Amino acid sequence: MNLIDNAFRLNDRAVGLIRPFDGLAPLLLRLYLAPIMMQAGWNKIVGFDNTVAWFDASLGLPLPTVLAALAAGTELFGGALLLVGLATRWISIPLMFTMLVAIFAVHWPNGWLALSDASSWLANDRVLEAAERKARAIAILREHGNYAWLTSRGPITVLNNGIEFASTYFIMLLTLFFTGGGRYTSVDDWLGRFVRRGSDANTGSEEVAAHAH
Repeated sequence: MNLIDNAFRLNDRAVGLIRPFDGLAPLLLRLYLAPIMMQAGWNKIVGFDNTVAWFDASLGLPLPTVLAALAAGTELFGGALLLVGLATRWISIPLMFTMLVAIFAVHWPNGWLALSDASSWLANDRVLEAAERKARAIAILREHGNYAWLTSRGPITVLNNGIEFASTYFIMLLTLFFTGGGRYTSVDDWLGRFVRRGSDANTGSEEVAAHAH
């Protein structure tokens, strides 16, 4: 039992040492997600008519204009809020909702993979079919293009457009919903400290006044 107790005490001390840095992980999640969300929202706004048409004709969503505006605004301004860590938990909710819509309305039929990797154990029939298209594209590029230059920064690939990215973003947003923006690294944390400091000061003043009476 002493060995177990010592192990738990050692664990508590180790956790205590890293606790001041526990805002780092939420900060990195926010910095990763913010530009992705803001770019997605900006793209929808810049091509708003096309976005509405896509929501209507391709996705078959009701009130496509309203939903397109909500999606664009949520992603653009939600990403900005994530960047500074303001209202992190609250903005994570509509952002998670947009990810769920993307997963089930757009990407679900394509399976998991975002890229068509025929070697993956998650490859479906669509991915395997894409391997033939990829081989044909490579053959054309080798014959008619500078293939070495075209692939100097990475191999040619074919998108599968599966749920992989949207699901990953959803999980990251869900994590932020539970952790918040992060201690010391978010506006939420500093606002909370300011409010609590003011509340404690008011409570102290009330106690002093009560004792005076």
